[in-house]
Amino acid sequence: MQATIVEAVNDALHTEMAADDDVIVFGEDVAESGGVFRATDELLEDYGETRVVDTPLSEIAIVGAATGLAMYGLRPVAEIQFSGFLPPAFDQLVTNASRIRWRTRGELTAPIVVRMPYGAGVRALEHHSESMEGAYAHIPGLKVVAPSTPHDTKGLLLASIRDPDPVLFMEPKRIYRSFREEVPEEDYEVPLGEAAVRREGEDVTVISWGSMMPATLEAVDELDADAEVIDIRTISPLDTETIAESVKKTGRAVVVHEGARSNGVGGDIVARINDEALMYLEAPVERVTGFDTPVPLLSMEDYYFPHSPRILDAIENALSA
Repeated sequence: MQATIVEAVNDALHTEMAADDDVIVFGEDVAESGGVFRATDELLEDYGETRVVDTPLSEIAIVGAATGLAMYGLRPVAEIQFSGFLPPAFDQLVTNASRIRWRTRGELTAPIVVRMPYGAGVRALEHHSESMEGAYAHIPGLKVVAPSTPHDTKGLLLASIRDPDPVLFMEPKRIYRSFREEVPEEDYEVPLGEAAVRREGEDVTVISWGSMMPATLEAVDELDADAEVIDIRTISPLDTETIAESVKKTGRAVVVHEGARSNGVGGDIVARINDEALMYLEAPVERVTGFDTPVPLLSMEDYYFPHSPRILDAIENALSA
């Protein structure tokens, strides 16, 4: 079937709820209204009010309940309406969900998935536009996933729900409905922790994920050089091997992400390239990122994005150094 990213989310939830009675979905407005972006549409009709539940406006309660239910054998998929509202539940992720395996020496795990649309680009207020994957990737025991295509969205979400430990599933709402592609109707998984090479090339490696992949590919299309594009897909654990092998081949690298520059995922990727492929580098690694500010309001939002001209400039800098 041809599907958008948000339709792929919905299809994955239907697929796994039909296959596993232990999978339950809850969050604000996920039941009767089908979710703020309709990602949970028709789940209530198909699986009933005991498995699809509207919750009060309390993110800490949503993630806390998911953690407890998972420890008792269920497979909760919790929705946070916008990623900017996850910080109230940060304590539940850090203190409880992510470390229950460690704390109990493997006796208990918390197989929860916390889904949330992230990023700017839809003219929403700043709390609706955050891209804070760097903060969450820092938490040991928590996997962080950010798909960029409908096919990967379904496969990664199924893999996340079946994972024995907590997964933060970041959905790029800017491209929720921007394009369709073929998504298999049958069950399949895209493994967590494995990057995808979106385009093979010899001159420069461009690394990105989630909402920035379309702008990255657009920039590469305009380039008068042979760029290899890597979509990391899983931010934590990071597929360092695929990145390093590509940089060893091209000798140059550019990292593109929407989140703030300082202490971001891009900095960690640069460090890993230095660890694994420093002697192959022919130029400093470039970063194209958001700025160290909250996402600006409305008319200024476009200036915050690493849009394709900024990406193209960085690639050309790397090539000319």
